[in-house]
Amino acid sequence: MPTRRLPPLRALEAFMRTVRLGSARAASDELGLSPSALSRRIANLEEFTGKKLFTRAKQAMQLTDEGQAFHDAIADPLDALAMAIENQSENLSLLRLRLGVLPLFGSQRLFPHLGELRKRHPLLHIDIDTGPHLDDRVGDTLDAAIILSRGPDTALHAVRLDHNMVHAICSTEIAKALGPSPDIEKLAKQTFLIHNELPASFEAWKQALGLDAMEPAAIDHYDSGQLMLEAAAQGLGIAIMHDDHMKRAADNRLAHLFDVEVESPYSYWFICKPTALESRPVRLFHDWLVRTGL
Repeated sequence: MPTRRLPPLRALEAFMRTVRLGSARAASDELGLSPSALSRRIANLEEFTGKKLFTRAKQAMQLTDEGQAFHDAIADPLDALAMAIENQSENLSLLRLRLGVLPLFGSQRLFPHLGELRKRHPLLHIDIDTGPHLDDRVGDTLDAAIILSRGPDTALHAVRLDHNMVHAICSTEIAKALGPSPDIEKLAKQTFLIHNELPASFEAWKQALGLDAMEPAAIDHYDSGQLMLEAAAQGLGIAIMHDDHMKRAADNRLAHLFDVEVESPYSYWFICKPTALESRPVRLFHDWLVRTGL
């Protein structure tokens, strides 16, 4: 059987990194290339495929329709090839990733899928850290982290994982007592539960409901979203937090307070030092996380 002619693998690598980062400058920095060298590699791939893969505007690189189709066709086979080589190698030892994760994200979104990651990459093992100030420890005691932030430090490589809506979440009894419409006098008698690291959520929620002047009877602060949900379910107060967490909790003791959606100032982000992406454990986890879309 004749051997098929393969595309230049370095060109494929340049293509995949440019797609992921959306920037020729960022991709060339990751690969240790000049922008012109990266451009030549992509041009070689375009010549090989006979397709225009990107539109170019300064340093921004946007996939064309042909480029998107090409990416969709090769992404899974390339991942399968990398996994096959990894599984056949006798020289590879365990791969260790030190990952910072917020507990609620870990329990609701990450851990239900880690079995799939282990099957794909049996050598990848993860040390989990749920301590405070995860972003400050990336590059020191942590290789990477998943954080809630208004926007990570621009010196970090960051991937936004979602867009969230803020809701007031409480026990079904409190929701019934307060009724379907906001009443500032009733709300002012309530205790609100606020996460220490997400104070702007409460202000965004009040502003959206026209309750800027409302001062509650008390504000209780938490450093755990999971405990906030339990406190709300027990009737200890009204939790201001992301609606996605309530949906995933599927706890029939909980209810939304008022049918109002408020865009959150915060999102979940994957972060690491740009140079950390050269580390195989970080790269494997990063690519799996982005592809899975937890």
